[in-house]
Amino acid sequence: MIAPAAVIHPDPWFRYGHECREKRMSDRGKQTVSMLSPYRVVDLTDDRGEIAGMVLGDLGADVIKVEPPGGSSARFCGPFITDTADNEQSLQFLSYNRNKRSIILDPDKQADRATLLELVASADFVLESFPNSDLDRYDLDFEKLCAANPQIVQVQISPFGTDGPAAYWPASDLTIVALGGPAALQGTSDRAPIRVSVPQVWRHAGVEAAVAAMVAHKRMQQTGEAQLVDVSAQTVMTWTLLNSMDAAGIQGHDFERKGSAAQTGQITLPIMFECADGFVVTMPTRKTMMGVAEWMVEDGLVEQSWADQNWDEYEAALLKGESSGAVLAPFVQLCLKYRKKELQERGLSVGVSFAPVNTIAEILDFQHLEERDYWLKTSLPNGQEVRAPGNFALSSPVPLSVRRPAPCLDEHGIEIREELHKKKQTVNANPVPSAENKLPFEGLKVADFSWVGVGPISARCLADHGATVVRVESELRPDVLRGGPPFKDGEAGWNRSQFFGDFNTSKLGLLLNLKDEKAIEIAKRLIAWADVYIESFAPGIVKSLGIDYDVVREINPDIVMVSTCLMGQSGPASAMAGFGYHAGAMAGFYETTGWPDLPPSGPWVAYTDTIAPRFLLTTLMAALDHRRRTGEGQHIDAAQYEMSLHFLAPEILDYQASGYMAGRVGNRARDAAPQGCYPCSGQDNWCAIAIEDDTHWASLCQVLGNPAWTQNPDLATVSGRLDNHDAIDEEIANWTRPRDRVEVAEQLRAAGIPAGEVQRSSDLLVDTQYKHRNFYRYLDHAEMGLIPYAGHQFRIQGYSSGPRFPAPVLGEHCVQVLEELLGMTDEEIANAFAEGAIA
Repeated sequence: MIAPAAVIHPDPWFRYGHECREKRMSDRGKQTVSMLSPYRVVDLTDDRGEIAGMVLGDLGADVIKVEPPGGSSARFCGPFITDTADNEQSLQFLSYNRNKRSIILDPDKQADRATLLELVASADFVLESFPNSDLDRYDLDFEKLCAANPQIVQVQISPFGTDGPAAYWPASDLTIVALGGPAALQGTSDRAPIRVSVPQVWRHAGVEAAVAAMVAHKRMQQTGEAQLVDVSAQTVMTWTLLNSMDAAGIQGHDFERKGSAAQTGQITLPIMFECADGFVVTMPTRKTMMGVAEWMVEDGLVEQSWADQNWDEYEAALLKGESSGAVLAPFVQLCLKYRKKELQERGLSVGVSFAPVNTIAEILDFQHLEERDYWLKTSLPNGQEVRAPGNFALSSPVPLSVRRPAPCLDEHGIEIREELHKKKQTVNANPVPSAENKLPFEGLKVADFSWVGVGPISARCLADHGATVVRVESELRPDVLRGGPPFKDGEAGWNRSQFFGDFNTSKLGLLLNLKDEKAIEIAKRLIAWADVYIESFAPGIVKSLGIDYDVVREINPDIVMVSTCLMGQSGPASAMAGFGYHAGAMAGFYETTGWPDLPPSGPWVAYTDTIAPRFLLTTLMAALDHRRRTGEGQHIDAAQYEMSLHFLAPEILDYQASGYMAGRVGNRARDAAPQGCYPCSGQDNWCAIAIEDDTHWASLCQVLGNPAWTQNPDLATVSGRLDNHDAIDEEIANWTRPRDRVEVAEQLRAAGIPAGEVQRSSDLLVDTQYKHRNFYRYLDHAEMGLIPYAGHQFRIQGYSSGPRFPAPVLGEHCVQVLEELLGMTDEEIANAFAEGAIA
C-alpha cells in the first residue's frame, strides 16, 4: 500500500511548532477524566493544611481522608453550623474536605495499621501535619512508607519546618504571622501590629503544600525515588510580604506600618477612599485622574481647567511625595458622593478601577460571580442550601470539578477496603531515572508574557526547579515592579528593584515591542517553541495581538496556556484591571483586617498576589502532568479574585448558616482569649501571645507569677476571659512592656505557650531558623551585586531548590534567546533590533 503524500501546512509557525512538539511527545497515554484522576492521595492532615487535599481533589485526584475513631481533630475546628460542636458541624471541615472519601483506621489496632500501609502502597501522595502528626499515632515514618511504596511522595506541613531550632515551638495563627513578618506591617502605626482577623496561615500553607507535592512528584518521575517534602508555614507567611521579604538587605531599612496606604520608596500613597456606603480602593494615579476628570466636571465638582491640567506633572509630584492634597480633594468628594457599587460600575465605563471594600454579604451579591457560574450550590448537613466558593480555575478541555461534598465520618470505609483487594494500576510504574541531579522541570520550556505578581511568581517556581523560562518585557513598557521598592541602596532604577527581582529569578530576559508586527512574529515563534505560555494581559488583548489560544493552539496544539487576570476572561467585570490591592478589597480581606473602631487597614500590599500563585501553580503542574500522559494541551482561566475567595470559604458559609459576619477584630479570636501583640522594650517592638485553651492560661498565670488579678474566677473559662479581654490585655502589657521581646517569647514558649516576637525583614534576614533552612539565597546580580533573594517555602530532602541565578536586567538575554532557543540567524536578529521589534 502506498502511503499518502505528506501535507505541508502553509503556516511556517505551525510547522515549527509541530517539529518542536514531535521532539517531546514520547509519553502518551489514554485520556483521563480529569487532570489528576490517575492519582491517589492519603490525607492525614488535621486543620493545619487540610486544604491541600481539597486542591488535589478538585483537580481529580482520589483523596482518602484517614481518620482515627471519633474523627479527625479538624472536624472540631470552628466556625460551626450550630452551637453543638459534633463531628458534622465544622464549616471549616466542610469547606476544605470536599472531593475526599473518609475511612476510620484505629491506630491501636494492628489490622488497621496494616490497612493504612496498604493504602500507602496504592497511593502516590501522603499528606500530614507536623508535629503531633496522626502518622506518629500509627507508628509510621518516611522509612516505613518507602518500604511500602518506594515511589511515594510524603508532604509534611508544619509551623516552622521539621528540623532546626524552631521545629517544635508551640505555634498559632497569630504567632506564625508575627514570626513570619506580615504582622509588623499590618495595622496603624499608633497601635499594635495585627493579623488578618480570619485565620490565614494554614490556608496558605495547605495550598503551598499542594504546590510542593506536585514539584516533588515531578522529581520522583525524574529519579524513580520516593520524596520527603517539608513545608514551613513561617516561610509561607514571609512570602506574603512580597516586596518586604528582604527589604532591609536591599534598601538598608525596613518598611513601616501605615494602615491601608501604599508605600513607594519613602513615599506613602493613599489608596483607600471613603464613599457613601463604605470604602473603595483605587490608585490615585495619572490614569485614574484622567479617567474621572470629565465625570467630575459633569458633576460640578471641578472646573474644566482642573480636568485639563498636566497630569504627567501631577504624577511626578505624587511619586516625589510632594503635596497633592489640592488635586485629590475634589476626587475625595467624588468618592463620598457615590455608593461603592456605583463607583465600580461607572469606573469600568471610563477605564478606572474602583474596588469596593466588600463584606461577605456583598461578595455573595456580586453579579459577576453569578454570571461566571462560580458558586458551588450545595447543602449543609442540616439541609440548608448554601453557596460555597467553586472551581478555583477554569480549564478547557479538561475542567476542574467538585464531585462530592465533604464526607461523613467513615462514609467510604467499606468501599475503600474493597478497593484495596483490587490491584491498582500505577501511573508511574518503574519510571526510568534520568541523568543524575537533573532538576524536576529541566527540559520544560516556558514563554512568560505575564507581569507584576501572580504570573511571574508562578513562572519563577518552574524556573527555579529547572525550566527554561523566557521573561518577555519591553523597555517601552517595563514591568511596573521594576519601578517599585525596595531599590538597591535606595536608588531607583529599572534594574535596581528587588520587588521585581524576587519574582523573576532563574529566568532569561527578552525584549519584544508587541506593537510591532515583526515582534509578534517572534512572539509566535517563541510560543511555538514553548510547552507553557503564560499571559496576564487584560481580557481581549492577546486576541487583538493575534496570540490568543485559538491562534496559538494552531501553532502548537498541545501547549498549556495560562491566562491570569484580576476577574477572569469573562463576565461583566472582566474588563476591570488592577492589582492585588483591588482584589484584596473585593474579596473581603480589607473588611477583615484592622480594628473594629477604625476604617479597614487591609493586609500588606497586594495580598491576593500571594494567594493566587499557589492555586495557579498546582493547576498548571496538573495540566502538565495530564499533557505528559495524554499529549493534550490546556487553556487555564485563572481569576485571581475567585482563587482568593477560598481563603474565606468557612466564613462565607458561616454568614449563610448563622448570620455571623466576619469583620475586623484586631488580633482577637472568637473562641480563645487572651490573644494579641503586646508592647516590649524598645521602639515599636512587640511580642505576639496566643492563649488557645485553659492549659495555656494556667501556664501564663504561672509565668506571670500568679498575681492576684489572675485569681478572678471569671477568668477560669474562655467565655470569662473573652468578656474581660481589655483588662487582661492591660495587665499582660504591663508585664511585657519593660522586657525584651525575644526574652518574653522564649520564656512563654518554654512554658508551652504559643508566642513569637513580631519580626521585620531585618529580623528575618538573621532568623536562626531561616539560616538553618538556608531560606535566603545570596546571588550576584548584574547591577545590584551580591544581594539576598527569598528562597522557596518548602524543602525536598536531598535537593536544593534554587533560585539558580538572579533575575535578569532589562533585556539581558535577547541575543541568547533569539539565537540559541529560536534559531534566528545573525541577520534576522540584527534586523529585529534595527526595525524596533526588540525594544
